[in-house]
Amino acid sequence: MIDSYASSDDAAVAIAGARAGADVVRSLYGQRLSRIDKGAGDFATAADVEAEEAILGVIRAARPDDAVLGEEGGQQGLADAVRQWLVDPLCGTLNYAVGNMLVAVNVALREGAAAVADPFSGEVFFTDGKTAWVRHDGADALLTPSPSTRLVDVNLDPPFPSAPGFRAVDLLARPEFVERFRPRVVSTTLALAWVAAGKRAAYVTDGGDLSESVHFAAGIALCRAAGCVVTGVDGAPIGEAGRGLVVAADEETHGLLMSMLRSRS
Repeated sequence: MIDSYASSDDAAVAIAGARAGADVVRSLYGQRLSRIDKGAGDFATAADVEAEEAILGVIRAARPDDAVLGEEGGQQGLADAVRQWLVDPLCGTLNYAVGNMLVAVNVALREGAAAVADPFSGEVFFTDGKTAWVRHDGADALLTPSPSTRLVDVNLDPPFPSAPGFRAVDLLARPEFVERFRPRVVSTTLALAWVAAGKRAAYVTDGGDLSESVHFAAGIALCRAAGCVVTGVDGAPIGEAGRGLVVAADEETHGLLMSMLRSRS
């Protein structure tokens, strides 16, 4: 199996890594797991740590010269490595810890292939950096964004670095939002994968530069490859000076959301 990883392309490595992490997350679900305090109310569990180790095992076997930035283990490998993998082994730890299955496993090569695995549906959303698919029960299908559901996932988790100029809760209270969309709250990369797959019309979150975050890199790569509109909450391209994230299935949905975010009257 390790030899097959070594001969695989980057998308296959990302998929294999995400699946390895998802297997761990699924196997430990429902067990009483000790919490590792990370401060400010954040924590990890044994599932986070073991899933990351499983993912790193795949990457090390297939790409031994690449660096890795892991949510739990931090930076590994040469700091000046040309290639770096971003790993979030369990996106949605709080959901997982209380028995909620809305979680994801994220593996992304910076500016390259990426995969997001849903441990419980069995779906793996992935991209080679150009096109995006979902793999389920051995079959692959192109991801096709669509605004037809009118469902918009909004991240309401603190902190709120863009307040008072932008607060997600204010968006939900706007009459024009309620007339056009229906809100959902899912603090996981699944929300981004669902926009790419046409299961959500959009996703909105506050924050700083999320383009190289272990939490968001894989989902952003999927959405871009699927043809979604991806900007910050100010409408500017995401990057070093970026603020938050607005990902929409199409230009019309993105334009509507941006008009609401810019108008606070």
